[in-house]
Amino acid sequence: MGTYDFSAGKLDYDLLRQLIADLPLSERVVVGPKIGEDAAVIDVGDRYLVVSTDPITFATDLIGWYAVHVNANDVATMGAKPLWFLATILLPEGQTDERLVNEIFDQMKEACNSLCVEIVGGHAEITPELTRPIVIGTMLGEVEKDKLVTSSGAQVGDLVLATKGVPIEGTAIIAREKESELKSKGVPEKVIERAKQFLFEPSISVVRDALIACSVAKVNAMHDPTEGGLAMGLWELAEASQVTIEVEMENLPIVPEGQKLCQAFGLNPLGTISSGTLLICLSESEAEKVMKALENEGIFVAPIGQVVLKGEISVIARYANGRKAIFPKFPKDEIVKLFG
Repeated sequence: MGTYDFSAGKLDYDLLRQLIADLPLSERVVVGPKIGEDAAVIDVGDRYLVVSTDPITFATDLIGWYAVHVNANDVATMGAKPLWFLATILLPEGQTDERLVNEIFDQMKEACNSLCVEIVGGHAEITPELTRPIVIGTMLGEVEKDKLVTSSGAQVGDLVLATKGVPIEGTAIIAREKESELKSKGVPEKVIERAKQFLFEPSISVVRDALIACSVAKVNAMHDPTEGGLAMGLWELAEASQVTIEVEMENLPIVPEGQKLCQAFGLNPLGTISSGTLLICLSESEAEKVMKALENEGIFVAPIGQVVLKGEISVIARYANGRKAIFPKFPKDEIVKLFG
């Protein structure tokens, strides 16, 4: 038996690898459980069904909105269009009323409407000993077989692009959940108010980013950094593709509001939950097409690194002075520190 970290956050990756190592899978499962892959892919005949599930545990404000978008992101990063959503809603005993239930359902419906997604099922219950609501979402989508994109397809020479900046989701969560503490720490109210709106603008959704990229170029790999932030997103991408990625540290698009809010609580923005950012791997010639298309749609995108080696899993930080170091890892998201 190994010694694993069972504090809040994702399961230890070594334990997770052990748990999924020998799962029996039929030939219809095109992409099964694997660290770094955003969703499962199942062959349903003339196309692939793409399925993702994720819980919302760090946020309570607009939890229904988060649940739809983070799950839609995982489907879109496989090149698929999100179509159908299911939710399991767990509500705290003694703290739940009709208003709360209606708010969560209204948030899910609004988010689904914005993506042309249908709510097709789920489960809701009052759960003893919970201290706040939890929503576990499942999103299903479809993709043509020749349009599937995975996290495991990065090739040597590929540029790595990042959209919007980091940490979009973390910035919104901190502003919405810790407003009074931020004010007491001297963070200006206008910064907090801007940060609250990151949920919608630049938005935690990467569905448009992914579908635009796939419509104009041959994309080799995409990944949606969530828990553990951009840092773990890069490490997960490297593991899925079995590659080494070299990252230009001066090119990392850390948003000013995220920098301020993370600094207020001593968090590293590179390890803070980062839905809203999309990592895209593709050749330099294809990257030019994607960057132009995204910029034409008002979506910021930056080249942050390159795939430099196949067969060795690593992420290397390259600094402006030429110094190189191993890119940091955050097995537990930095934002966990605020909810312990």
